[in-house]
Amino acid sequence: MAMADDAPGSAVVQNQSSASCTNASPSRATLKGMVVGFSQSENEQNPFRAAETASVKAAAKQAGVARLLYTNANDSQAKQVADVQSMISQGAKAIIVAPLNATGLQPALEQAAEKNIPVVTIDRATAGTPCRDFITFLGSDFTVQGQRSADAMNVATGGKAKIVEIQGAYGNSVETQRTQGFADQLKKYPGMVLVAAQTGNWSATDAQKVMEQLLLAHPDIDALYSHADVMTLGAMRAIQQAGKKPGTDVRIVSIDGTRSLVQAIAGGSAQADVETNPRFGPQAFGTLKAWFNGDKVAQAITMKDTLYTKDNASAALSSGSTY
Repeated sequence: MAMADDAPGSAVVQNQSSASCTNASPSRATLKGMVVGFSQSENEQNPFRAAETASVKAAAKQAGVARLLYTNANDSQAKQVADVQSMISQGAKAIIVAPLNATGLQPALEQAAEKNIPVVTIDRATAGTPCRDFITFLGSDFTVQGQRSADAMNVATGGKAKIVEIQGAYGNSVETQRTQGFADQLKKYPGMVLVAAQTGNWSATDAQKVMEQLLLAHPDIDALYSHADVMTLGAMRAIQQAGKKPGTDVRIVSIDGTRSLVQAIAGGSAQADVETNPRFGPQAFGTLKAWFNGDKVAQAITMKDTLYTKDNASAALSSGSTY
């Protein structure tokens, strides 16, 4: 299977599952000249989504596809199902989906399976049967991200902290696994206490309101773990408005690796950021190429994520590896 180059800003494969899928009737079809669909799940004001879409579009152009059917569900599960079904009606021979939630795509996936259209899921896993409903999942290990965040918090706080957690929207695998990974790893550090946790719905506005409430309810908190940079930035505004200094009075560990948050680390207003690399395009199209050729495709492909800290933030910004 084709792999992405190990270069600044690329998505590098960390590992692959031993379980695989193989096309029983490979058509040897080439991607060049093919109609391919890409269903994005969320508004691209989110830097992660913008970078993810840009990567898929660039890879589609590189592969020479005749047409990339692009849609954005804008946080609507019903629209995403309809979007994928529309792609099938328009003649898509392969589909890439960034699922909104862990469930809900089944009607669209079943329709694709009936027509032998391979589906690649990226970023978030979704319910279904591998090799039938989708041929692979490309993404980060979200449980490990939570664990690494706890380890980074231990370093940032010297092992003693009163932490609040702003979680992603409930109902998808990302939030669940980042929550569980952090909680499990936190058990290793008895001096760090999780005081409260609340969803910020992947929204800067919601996270700011949540942080305001948490600071009122727990004025002695001195650390924040956030599931996404966009929420972290909102929470940082609340911290400032409360007369506290982000990165000093409240030490901060986040997840995503966006340029804005890495800049905050370089400037001292945050401590660490676990990257979620959004550049799935080359790997997604490489996987589809392998499928049509009859090669084995790993059911799960985990991308390598960088941990940004004060030690490497400036270099990462200079190299262009952030997004």
